[in-house]
Amino acid sequence: MKMKLAAISLLCCIACVANAQMGSTTTTTTTTQPDASKPFDAIWTIIEKEVVSAAEAMPAEKYGFAPSQAIFKDSQKTDFASPTPVRAFGGEVAHVAQANYYFFSSFAAEKPDADMAAMDKLTTKAEIVAALKKSFAYGHRAIATITVQNAFVGVGPKQAATPAGMTDFASMHCMDHYGQMVVYLRMNGIVPPASVPQK
Repeated sequence: MKMKLAAISLLCCIACVANAQMGSTTTTTTTTQPDASKPFDAIWTIIEKEVVSAAEAMPAEKYGFAPSQAIFKDSQKTDFASPTPVRAFGGEVAHVAQANYYFFSSFAAEKPDADMAAMDKLTTKAEIVAALKKSFAYGHRAIATITVQNAFVGVGPKQAATPAGMTDFASMHCMDHYGQMVVYLRMNGIVPPASVPQK
C-alpha cells in the first residue's frame, strides 16, 4: 500500500511539474513583415550588372555604331532607316538611362537627380555610362521604398500603375534593350561580359 501511495505521489509531482513547465513555455508566434523590396532589388542588381558591363565593353569610338545595309551582302535586303533610323549603340544606352528615371520617378520618394530630357543629347561614352550608372542607383533607391502595403497601390495621374508593376516594366525594358546592345557588341567582335564563362 505504501508503495502504491508513493507511486501515486510521484506521478502527481511529475504531472504538476510538467503542467507548470507547459504553462511557463507559452508558444509565441511572431509574424514579421517580409521585406517586399528585396526580390525586386536582387533582380535589378543582376540587370544592372549585365547592362552596365555591356555599356562599358563597347569602345568609345564605337558608341556611334548602328547596323546598316552596308554591313550586309547586297542580296540581304535590310531596312534600318524606316520608319525611323535605329539607335546607335550610345543612343541605346542613353535611352535605357532615360527610361529608368521615367519608370522609377512614378513612385520614388525623391525626384530624379538628372535631367531626363538632356540624356538624348549625351554623346560621349563617359557621359552616357555615368548617366546609366546614376539611373540604376536611382532605381535602387526607389525600389527600397516598396513595402507589402504599397507594392500594389496605384500611382500616377490615373492610378493605373503600381510600384511593383513599374519595377517589373523597368526590368523588362532594360533587358529588351540589353538584347539589342548584345547584338551590336557581337557585330563588332566583342563578347558581352555577361556571356563570358565564369571560372
